Amino acid sequence: MRAAVVGGAGYAGGELLRLLSDHPNVQVVQVTSERLAGKRIDLTHPPLRGRTDVRFTSRESLETADVVFVALEHGESSQHIDHLRGRAALVIDLGADFRLRDARAYPTWYGWPHPRPALLKGAVYGLAELHRDCIRDATLIATGGCLATASILALEPLARAGVIDRALPLVIEAKTGSSAGGAQPGAASHHPHRSGEMRSYAPTGHRHTAEIMQELHIDGDGPVVALSATAVEAVRGVLATAHVFLNDDLSEKDVRQIYGACYADEPFVRIVKGATGLHRSPNPKLLAGTNFCDIGFERDAHSRRLVVTSAIDNLVKGAAGQAVQALNVRCGWDETTGLGFTGLYPL
Repeated sequence: MRAAVVGGAGYAGGELLRLLSDHPNVQVVQVTSERLAGKRIDLTHPPLRGRTDVRFTSRESLETADVVFVALEHGESSQHIDHLRGRAALVIDLGADFRLRDARAYPTWYGWPHPRPALLKGAVYGLAELHRDCIRDATLIATGGCLATASILALEPLARAGVIDRALPLVIEAKTGSSAGGAQPGAASHHPHRSGEMRSYAPTGHRHTAEIMQELHIDGDGPVVALSATAVEAVRGVLATAHVFLNDDLSEKDVRQIYGACYADEPFVRIVKGATGLHRSPNPKLLAGTNFCDIGFERDAHSRRLVVTSAIDNLVKGAAGQAVQALNVRCGWDETTGLGFTGLYPL
């Protein structure tokens, strides 16, 4: 399959190129960057050294392909969607432009009206664990945001089982590394500012809240989703900690059965809950470069609170890996194709 990557100079684009370079069914034929047009892509993405001689081109020179991956800034792909869809029958967008099905949510969460609202109903949210059947027939796929992906996978089994107390808020605190901010430098990523820091950069109002509400089918009758985001001194990774109040006095065995029923056959979701040992709970450091989501939980003995932790690599399961997994599903290939890396330890 001939693949083009539009906006391939950033971190998510680089991860996508790294994963596709090991995919036996995909050949990357074009990579665009307005800033780096004409330069070799391996000079920007060193893991590609010796593996490709492709050079960046401009978006205007985009040629036809079988699939176009889009890794542009939020708000850009929807401006160019006709051009992109004219170049390939399948478009997989790693940005936010087609994640939300309700156009009215974009001014609230992103601050701009959606330019192509008629396309939103036909776009498929790219999380295979939730939308595998829809992905198989999709022509426009939008991968989920990294904080949203970790949170949704953490809470989907409980929402599906109907055990969440809808009268009380779902409180989620997500920690993320600096690569989530993208490859372009700014004041928040400047080393003297970032080093040693633990900064609450979105105590309320984080835009991934909208995805969590949508995918967990939470509407006006509750529960309220209260998402906070914290920047920590790491490059990769998301660790989401969700505080869920149950509507019944479930035991940890009951909870394990709920998660097992939901994820037993999922190749990239693992339940991590040990009684002892250093690695008895999810840790994003162990997932660097992988497409796994590790989920753990613990019942609060003093209330009906369940604490669920979820760890991913924000650039893989939270972006490029999710896109490749969706491509595999869409094409009827083994879902793990090109995603076999299981991580490094120690790291």
